[in-house]
Amino acid sequence: MSMVNPTDLDFRLCQISFDALLEIQLEAEGRNWATRWSSVDALRSQVKEGSVVIQTWMREKREGVVRAYRCLVLFSTVDGGNAGAIATIDIDPARFGSLEQIDCGLAARIVFARLFALATGGIAMVSKR
Repeated sequence: MSMVNPTDLDFRLCQISFDALLEIQLEAEGRNWATRWSSVDALRSQVKEGSVVIQTWMREKREGVVRAYRCLVLFSTVDGGNAGAIATIDIDPARFGSLEQIDCGLAARIVFARLFALATGGIAMVSKR
C-alpha cells in the first residue's frame, strides 16, 4: 500500500449517496476485501442514511496496477445525533474513477487532506479558555 498525496492525480474527494456506499460495500464483500464493514446490516447499523464524503487515502498495487483504492469515509452516525465518524473502505478503481470529484484545486485538496487527518485522530468540541 502506498499513500495518496493531495498532489497525486488519483487524489479525490467525493460526496456519494448512501445507496452508492451500499453498492461499494457489496462489491467489497464480493471480492472478499478485508477493508469494509462486516456486512450491509453492519453498515446500516452505523451509517446514517444520507450522503457521505470519501477521500482517497491509499492505493494497493499488484504488479504495477492499482487493485484497489483505500478510502476514508466520513459519515453521520445512526445513533450519534450530530456526531460523525470516519472509517475506511476499499473501492474498485473503475468505480472510483466514475465518482464525481468535489475538490477544486491543490489548495482545497491540501485543506481536505488535513481535515481528514484530524478526523482520523479524533475531533472533540472544547470550551475556549
